[in-house]
Amino acid sequence: MKPAKSFFWYISHEKHLSFLFSLIFVLILISLFFLFQTTEEKALICNDGTLYDACSLNRPYYCSNGILIEKASLCGCPGIFNEKNNSCISDYHENPKQITLKYILEDNESEINFTVYEEMMGYVSEISRSIDYKGEEEPLRVDFKLKNINEENQREFLLPLVVEIQNLVSDKDEQARIAISIVQNIPYGFSNKTSRLSGTNSVNYLRYPYEVLYDFQGVCGEKSQLLSFLLKELGFKTAIFYNQQENHESVGVKCPIEERWWNTGYCFVETSGPSIITDTSITYAGGIVLESKPEVMKISNGFSLSRGLQEYEDAEDLMEINKKVRETKEINFLDNLRLEELKEKYGLLDEYNLF
Repeated sequence: MKPAKSFFWYISHEKHLSFLFSLIFVLILISLFFLFQTTEEKALICNDGTLYDACSLNRPYYCSNGILIEKASLCGCPGIFNEKNNSCISDYHENPKQITLKYILEDNESEINFTVYEEMMGYVSEISRSIDYKGEEEPLRVDFKLKNINEENQREFLLPLVVEIQNLVSDKDEQARIAISIVQNIPYGFSNKTSRLSGTNSVNYLRYPYEVLYDFQGVCGEKSQLLSFLLKELGFKTAIFYNQQENHESVGVKCPIEERWWNTGYCFVETSGPSIITDTSITYAGGIVLESKPEVMKISNGFSLSRGLQEYEDAEDLMEINKKVRETKEINFLDNLRLEELKEKYGLLDEYNLF
């Protein structure tokens, strides 16, 4: 038979329990304190990563209460610009024009009013479209892309749009969504100009990203350069896809491995018109569908899109519907309901034909 526990054993046991509960309570308080501190620290940065009350790496922007504002008197101006009333001004800030950039985020349509300048448009349009090389060395297709995207003066006139996007939302995926939707909703259209090569040869004129904004139109390659610029400046790893067989260009943005196109390391993003990230089932003019393996032209290093984005699932549904429609030449009631839902959610064109 076990001996009975004494009165003093119970007193000692109660003290141990009391101490244990007190210790747990203190640990919870400490954890909550550090969690609160971490949350506060996270909150004290702007959406480009700049600390409060500090200058951004992109002059003249300054982080003020979570918003990037121009503060050239403190942060200075880049390159060709001079400080005036806390802004950075150059000779190219002449003849302004307002454009309205539409985008869809979380089923809601919104817009950004953005100012472009005729003098800057003139500067960009005069940049040579050729690349000089020596001997047997020849520039690659990607060299022209990088030349067009990384032009320094153009960058300074496009950065205000990047800042507008960053000031709207803190979530990186949502910043990417806004940039993608903005470019997709710029009308598709050819330039009526040509570029002269050697002798009497000429080719279709290829707009720079700034020209796409100013003209408020562009073809797939031109719009892909603009989107690549925006995603690069927002911090994403990006590429441009070129499908030679279909003569089509689109954008790649780093994403989880299971969502990548052709094992490239990038998710497919159409730029010609509204579409869903990773949807490769689009039918283009003449019934063309992308079937060839693309050339991948790397543009920048950076972040990846997150796992589990709703776009991945929605694109799978849409691609399955398109596959069945192509096979049967008809659509059932439930698939049609889902198709209409996706059209409304992403602002897809009625016929989902982008050219």
